[in-house]
This record gives sequence, C-alpha cells and structure tokens, in this order.
Amino acid sequence: MDTRQMIDECVRKCGGRFKLTVLLQKRIQELNKGAQKLVESEGAVLLDIALMEIIAGKISLVPDEEPKLST
Repeated sequence: MDTRQMIDECVRKCGGRFKLTVLLQKRIQELNKGAQKLVESEGAVLLDIALMEIIAGKISLVPDEEPKLST
C-alpha cells in the first residue's frame, strides 16, 4: 500500500482529515519521546509508523469530554 492509499484509509477510519491530523500529531510526538511502536516497521519514518498503527487499529482519537456550560 502506498502512502496516498494509507492516508485515504486513515481519513476514513478517523472520520476526516482534521481528526487524522490531530491523531498523527499526537502520536508522532509520543514516538519522538520514545513511545513503543505498536507495529513492526524496519526503517520506516515516524509518519508511516503512525499511519500503519491507525490502519491496524492500534490507535484512535479519543474525544475529550463535552464541555459543561454554566447557566
């Protein structure tokens, strides 16, 4: 699967490009800080690792709680 196909699959799984961007940013930061890779990947760049983790269903974006409005 090429990078474009991986991105398209991840957009579908995440529910949109913005959500995918947020998830990728957070996961790449974790990987940069030394987090364990959740997929096997020899020589892959962090972006590809994060994309493979999303496709494999290893990571997903968990929405924050709905803000409570004071009345």
